[in-house]
Amino acid sequence: MVAEKAGQKIAVEVKSFLGVSVLTEFHTALGQFLNYRSALRKQQPERMLYLAVSFDIYDDFFTSSFIQEVIAEHKLRLLIFDPNTEKIVLWKS
Repeated sequence: MVAEKAGQKIAVEVKSFLGVSVLTEFHTALGQFLNYRSALRKQQPERMLYLAVSFDIYDDFFTSSFIQEVIAEHKLRLLIFDPNTEKIVLWKS
């Protein structure tokens, strides 16, 4: 999905993390995110990529110290949303 956030062009990759292993889902999401970001740099360098995850997944999994280190190392931008209200809860850059 492509959109704008405060005048900045963004792309959003939404992940549900519904598989058996959240860690496996994270590995897949991270790999896809890095590939998409590389492709965007070539095709639309002005667009910033965000990984969108539900608040529950963020709160239960993404806040662990190891995952936070991975996020920082790869400079992931996160969009955390509430699937019940369909509202964005938090932007993390």
